[in-house]
Amino acid sequence: MQAPVVNLSGQQVSTIDLPADIFEVEINTGLMHQAYVRQMAHARLGTASTQRRGEVNRTSAKWYRQKGTGRARHGSRDATQFVGGGRPKGPKPHKYIKDMPRKMRQQAIRCALSALARDNQLVFVDRVTLDAPKTKAMRAALDAVAGKDASALVLLADHNDNVERSIRNLDDVRYLRVNYLNMRDLLRFDKVIVPLDALDVIKALWGRKEEE
Repeated sequence: MQAPVVNLSGQQVSTIDLPADIFEVEINTGLMHQAYVRQMAHARLGTASTQRRGEVNRTSAKWYRQKGTGRARHGSRDATQFVGGGRPKGPKPHKYIKDMPRKMRQQAIRCALSALARDNQLVFVDRVTLDAPKTKAMRAALDAVAGKDASALVLLADHNDNVERSIRNLDDVRYLRVNYLNMRDLLRFDKVIVPLDALDVIKALWGRKEEE
């Protein structure tokens, strides 16, 4: 697969050949969904906690006399059916982590990249650099590269202070170190901006290694 390479003015400067083992794999939506659910589950803190009946601190005195009232017999206000009583099956702190083999996670990323390439949501640029942190300059460059009113994810091969500080004030734009590429961020933006140095990292991390 060939793809155009543009500069920050939106003008095409060259074309590149994309590796088929990353950008042309068979798209497995079930695998992508599994990876997404796993990532979102791992983001949960799991700190929700309720008090069970034995943990509620209320009086142990009998509520009212046993006989003669015509009401049911109760000996504790800690019972779950009373206001202020314990929760019968409320949440307790626990982990929500889900297991998923590494090869499956890697293939899910390849599927996502292939889906984005198929739908023309990947934009390859020769480089993303700014002489100084300028939000206005970054906004103009992204409008030229990704189109106006399009949300964008800018992948970075390494730390770039000027670019990162220029993006922080843009509501619909995020930057991400390419070695932290993940399913949630790939799927939540209209366009994914991929500089050529970030593409080299993608090839190194997600390219299939030839079996020796």
